[in-house]
Order: sequence, then structure tokens, then C-alpha cells
Amino acid sequence: MSWRERGLYLGMTWWRLLLYFLAVFLTTAALTAAGVWNPDSLRMQVFTGPADLRGTSEYSPVELLQLGILMVSGLLMAGLARDHRGFRPLAIAIGGMAFVMLVRELDYFFDRYLVDNLWQAVTAIAGAALVAYLYRHRRRFGLNLARVWPSPALTLLFAGFGILVPFSLLVGHEPLWQSVLGDDYQRIIKLAVEEFIELSGYFLWMIGSVEIVYEIRHLDARRQPG
Repeated sequence: MSWRERGLYLGMTWWRLLLYFLAVFLTTAALTAAGVWNPDSLRMQVFTGPADLRGTSEYSPVELLQLGILMVSGLLMAGLARDHRGFRPLAIAIGGMAFVMLVRELDYFFDRYLVDNLWQAVTAIAGAALVAYLYRHRRRFGLNLARVWPSPALTLLFAGFGILVPFSLLVGHEPLWQSVLGDDYQRIIKLAVEEFIELSGYFLWMIGSVEIVYEIRHLDARRQPG
């Protein structure tokens, strides 16, 4: 890639980054304003019946936004796998992880409306299938990574995954908040902090998914004759 081509590509990236910033800012501002003006609108702790003593945040607009982000990311990767077959292993890796996270986010509805702990079986099967696929196509997957690395998109995906898996799980650990707040502990505080942290990770994941599509389209366009 010439310096001119690289400058044009990076220039487009900066414009997209500005748009990402505005989208994240406006979405977060809207959620914050809704929570300040009408705390019940965030629905961070909904009790579904007299027997429900803990409540759930699964009906919150924050959680619903997370599901939407994962669906968009999965659709982006499905399109990438269809249109750029040379990068199919990488697209399936990113899309497969989005699917596993989507099933994990739907655990409450799986347990409540389908079969208890069914989400765990679906997650395990999907994860095992993804690992088996990537092992079978490990050479092509390695070539995909080599072609796009160093990659701002993969960095964003890694950062999002880092927030979602170790950080969010540990910071959202209920005994931590019970220890910090002591007698003032309220579960809704733990739920709110955990869900907003997860939302930040999902934002990074979706931005990384959009950017990897741009990067791969740019790489394939350079290979076209003329």
C-alpha cells in the first residue's frame, strides 16, 4: 500500500471513528437522561412475580441494546463470510463468538420460557463447533490474521472481549458489592454497574466488527485487477 493509499484509508477511518464516538456518546447520554428523569425507565431490577426475590435486568433497554449490537455484529460477519470467501474463517470466528455471547445474554429467557439450563448446552455445542471449525481451517485462519495484522479492528474486538469476559465478570461479582457496600448493599446497584460495563464492551465489539469489514473490503479491492 502506497503512502497516499494509506493516508486516504486512515483518513476515512478517522471519519468513521468520529461517527462511532458520536453514536456511543448520544446513546449513552440518552440512557443516562432516561435514568435521571425516570429511574423506572431503565428497568434494572424487574420482579416477575411474588416468588421472584432477586429481580432481573433482562428487560432493561440496556440489555436489549446489547442484544441488538450482537445481532448486528453477527449479520455483518455473515455478510463478510458470504462476500469474501477468502476471509471466511476469520468472519466465522468473530461471528461465532458473537453468537455464543448472544446465547449467553439470552440465558434468562432460555431458562424461563424453554428449558432450564438449555442455554448452557447451546453455548457449549456452538463453542465446540467453532473450535472444531477453526482447528480444521487453522491454516486459512492464520493466513487471514496475517493479512489483516496489524489491525485496528482486531484491537477493538480484543478490547471489547477483554471488557466482557474477565473485567465485567469480576467487577459484576455479587460478593464484591456485598463486601463494598455492607449493610447498604442493594442488588440493583450491582446490576446497573455490570450492565453498563457490558454495554461498553459490546460497543467496542460492534465497532471492531464494522471496521474489520472495511479493512477486508479494502484489502480485496486492492487485489482486483484495474
